[in-house]
Amino acid sequence: MASGVGSSASLWTEVSRCGQNGDFTRALKAVNKILHENKDDVTALRCKIVCLIQNGGFKEALNVINTHTRMTHALLFLYRLERYSECETVYKDLIRNSQDEYEEERKTNLAAVLAAQSMWENSTPEDLGLTDSTYELCYNAACGLIGRGLLTQAMKKLQEAEELCRRSLSEDTDVTEEDIDAELAVIHSQMACVMQLQGRTEDALALYNQVVKLKPSDVGLLAVTANNIITINKDQNVFDSKKKVKLMNAEGVEYKLAKKQLQAIEFNKALLAMYTNQADQCRKLSSSLQAQNPSHPRPVLIQVAQLCREKQHSKALEQLQRFSEHHPESASGIKLTMAQLYLTQACDILRSIEDFKHKQGMVSALVMMYTHEEDIDSAIDVFSQAIHYYQSEQPGSVTHLALVREAADFKLRYGRKKEALTDLEQLWKQNRKDVHTLAQLISAYSLVDQDKAKALSKHLPSPDTMSFNIDVDELENSHDATYIRKRATKVSGETLAKDQGQGDVKKKKKKKKGKMPKNYDPKSTPDPERWLPMRERSYYRGRKKGKKKEQVGRGTQGATSGAAAELDASKMASSPPTSPRPGSGTGSATNVVPPRQQKPAAPAAARKKPPQKKKKGGKGGW
Repeated sequence: MASGVGSSASLWTEVSRCGQNGDFTRALKAVNKILHENKDDVTALRCKIVCLIQNGGFKEALNVINTHTRMTHALLFLYRLERYSECETVYKDLIRNSQDEYEEERKTNLAAVLAAQSMWENSTPEDLGLTDSTYELCYNAACGLIGRGLLTQAMKKLQEAEELCRRSLSEDTDVTEEDIDAELAVIHSQMACVMQLQGRTEDALALYNQVVKLKPSDVGLLAVTANNIITINKDQNVFDSKKKVKLMNAEGVEYKLAKKQLQAIEFNKALLAMYTNQADQCRKLSSSLQAQNPSHPRPVLIQVAQLCREKQHSKALEQLQRFSEHHPESASGIKLTMAQLYLTQACDILRSIEDFKHKQGMVSALVMMYTHEEDIDSAIDVFSQAIHYYQSEQPGSVTHLALVREAADFKLRYGRKKEALTDLEQLWKQNRKDVHTLAQLISAYSLVDQDKAKALSKHLPSPDTMSFNIDVDELENSHDATYIRKRATKVSGETLAKDQGQGDVKKKKKKKKGKMPKNYDPKSTPDPERWLPMRERSYYRGRKKGKKKEQVGRGTQGATSGAAAELDASKMASSPPTSPRPGSGTGSATNVVPPRQQKPAAPAAARKKPPQKKKKGGKGGW
């Protein structure tokens, strides 16, 4: 019997130690041993549920709760299972029937449930009259406003939450500035999300990157922030987006975020795979998403986009047709996509008509349609085929040269200067006096071959021989003129005479003699080394040692070295930059940071202070 008691005590010691160290896997093993001896130990059951929740075993924790009726208060963990209505009911009951020091924590968690309903279930929860007395409550209120689309009000609430957070944490002497920044990271990421939804992507991106640089310990916060950065990058800055995917794949992310957030992350991974030409990876991710969400149109649209990149438009149309038939609720958006694909298919049909595909009208229509679809490569290909046809059939004809001119202008308009070189050279050879074409050719060659550009510039006419028939006065008086030459004003004879009369009265100024030093002796010989620096003069012997600048006097009343150091601006620690105060501005599909839940405060002995970073020598700063 004594050995059993000793074994139980040692197991509880193990549970306590592992709990303080955050090792909930080992703590769970010790708790299971305790329950093996006494399966109805309520304290052990509670510890087991906490360990399961911390390790992400929410379903297993719920099974334990349902098995033991005395554990009904642990239904608080329904929040993680996204059963928000049931969770709300339990919290209301707890607040109504409880009176202890955890009242504020329960209200904070209820606010988190209401915010989650607003964001993830598109519902408008009832106003329970919860006051925004803490920054957690204020933050959760902001999340609810975001869910309802009230972005300007949400930003104001987030700013209030930031102020409350700074004020409450700065009162604790044990909390460092780094701790405050880490706690503010979730608020700043949510501010950036609001900016992005308002269309202020540059401000949002700067604030997102500021959060990532802090390297917060919350993997869910980092995953959401990284996801939103990727949505801003889109098909640009792909290298940065690939790095951000690592943050989205961190261990434990699936236990921190809601299902809709995890779905958005997977959608963006598939799109990034498409943008980086990883076709197999894109198909794999989109197929997995479609299996998880058969009625959601987005996985199908990603697959269709990948097929279009592979020029498989017919297969893409078939897939869209099948989906619209099986899911008529999404048919409207799907049919719009089909119409766009039919337009692309129409271009393919028009290009297949041999008798007309090289006509100027057909070329113009195809280029316009491809440009509208942002398919610049296909538009250039239409020009190339038409030019090749006229080069072989009617070289040098008016139609041939007109097509070459249009192709060159089109390529220059879309930044394809290298591709425009051949067309420009052909045009210039046809007409060596065409200065405009020569200038375009030199500009294009300046990016590819500067020596060639210099050689061609010799063919430009001199400025003296160029007559542009420009009226300078009319040009200067135009609305867009930025520089206007000063014109000489006409002086009347009366004014001129008056000025000349005043000139007669004026007296000439006398030159003043330069001031000499007080001890100047005109009879003495000047120092021949007076123009040299003191250190380079032959009679310089250096300064006497032992004298200090800052020692004005001796003793406590005369010493000023400490005061001088305080007044030296270079030695003062620079204050950290204050958080941005964003204003207002609409829409991009992004992930919002989840609402905050507040856990009961741990005893002082159990709280672990984060290790302080070692400061390196030298001057630092932002």
